[in-house]
Amino acid sequence: MSQDREFEIVREFEVDATPEQVWEAVTDGTGGYLWPMDPPEPRIGGAAAFGSTVTAWDPPHHLTIRSEDVGMPVQSVNQLEHVIEPRDGGRRAWVRYVHSGILTDDWDNQYDGANKHTDFYMHTLREYLTHFAPRPVAFATFDGPEASQAPDAFAAVGRALGLADGAAAGERVRVHGPEGRLVDAVLDFRNPYFIGLRTDEALIRFFGRNHWGAPVGISVHDFAPDADAKADELAWQGWLNGVFSRP
Repeated sequence: MSQDREFEIVREFEVDATPEQVWEAVTDGTGGYLWPMDPPEPRIGGAAAFGSTVTAWDPPHHLTIRSEDVGMPVQSVNQLEHVIEPRDGGRRAWVRYVHSGILTDDWDNQYDGANKHTDFYMHTLREYLTHFAPRPVAFATFDGPEASQAPDAFAAVGRALGLADGAAAGERVRVHGPEGRLVDAVLDFRNPYFIGLRTDEALIRFFGRNHWGAPVGISVHDFAPDADAKADELAWQGWLNGVFSRP
């Protein structure tokens, strides 16, 4: 029997970007920091991604989109709200992000996953705004094989990259990428659930979704002038599959 329960996840942060730049990032739908999606129609009542509806539209200060028919077996209502205010004379922005709704099953696991993912997504938004916006992006995302659902799967990803156990966010690292090539990057995020790498041309994100019963995933946001999303996918998918085919 399902047990409908409301949830609310709130984050507040400042970023070195104008409110207009933040607004563009959260409404353009390009996949610069999240994933490609239909941009919201610029009006209250307008259509937004995944069948949702715009319920607040006040650029560049307030955006809310809501869906009451999510189409997911564990969730019936989903709402995303961004409140954006200027700081330092408009040179910086303060952002309040609220993800709320109703979960209908597996509440603790679903909430824990959404809560922890929020920290990584909001960090990636700040990285995108600080280092790459508004450059065009080629986006790729994919999951590992069934073996990547094992409890220790994400630790195997860190080892395959060659990250030392003590390597912490902010350090410059050289990791082992596809086809044995070395990749120079900043380790911009690291905890037991996620790893973020920032190169001069890309944000490469590793998701330890095995902690919530799903395969490990990777997303590549490539801002190089000659970026090729399909090539990125083939290269990193091969790398990820290889991690879990080793003896």
